[in-house]
Amino acid sequence: MMAAVPTDHSSSFSWCSSVHHLHSQKLDSSSKIIRNEEEEEEEEDRIWIRIRGEAISNVEQEPILSEYYHSLILSHKSLESALANHLATNLSNSSLSRDALYEVLLGLLEQDRDTKRAIRDDLRAVEERDPACQSFLHCLLNFKGFLALQAHRATHKLWSQGRTAMALLIQARVSQVFAVDIHPGAKIGRGILLDHATGIVVGETAVVGNNVSFLHNVTLGSTGKVSGDRHPKVGDGVLIGAGAKVLGNLKIGAGAKIGAASVVLEDVPPQVTAVGNPAKLILPKM
Repeated sequence: MMAAVPTDHSSSFSWCSSVHHLHSQKLDSSSKIIRNEEEEEEEEDRIWIRIRGEAISNVEQEPILSEYYHSLILSHKSLESALANHLATNLSNSSLSRDALYEVLLGLLEQDRDTKRAIRDDLRAVEERDPACQSFLHCLLNFKGFLALQAHRATHKLWSQGRTAMALLIQARVSQVFAVDIHPGAKIGRGILLDHATGIVVGETAVVGNNVSFLHNVTLGSTGKVSGDRHPKVGDGVLIGAGAKVLGNLKIGAGAKIGAASVVLEDVPPQVTAVGNPAKLILPKM
């Protein structure tokens, strides 16, 4: 079992302190992304209008990029269309038609309001919690963690509909292109940040709540000793540091933090930090 250690071991917090600070500072803001339906409808329009405005501004600064931004942003009528096109362009190959993939992805991404909300909540999460993100446009076009996550939202729908062959095909292409491997069966909430994203692995029966932040090389895996429900359940507002491995059907409580390179094999209570290999718990100060 993981033993609790005294709270005066402040050196344990040295892992990724800047991201920890930003995550904590911005979480209150990010937690407000769940809005009522009318506000979200208005926000959909505002975000897409803002992205188009950012593209126009970039064209004014760099006219040579006019065709690039027209193709990826300005020729599209919606965020879902631009996103589906960008994903299809990246994920298609000689055996997988870009046009066919675009039609599949567009139908899935614009299928229901929950998916549209999730896309926008993820955009806000990246802009608010990643200091390297310059704009919604920057995230949409260049952040592979965001793109891989939206592809997963499409594959999860396919998986839920019993279209497993297509779901697994797109998952395989996402893993090859973006180096992010999220099983289509995994359930992932809204307001998610996959920072840098390279090497992230999420297993089939994993469940991730809202407003969760992952750094690169994070694994939500199984121990390899069981079948069935075998992957972690991660609560809202959790931060998982670079290289951390969370293994088995265990619970990470809301607001918990997992230190970089930690190996977690036991439940972590809410608002507690786990660090080390094997991970030990650092209790919050009273």
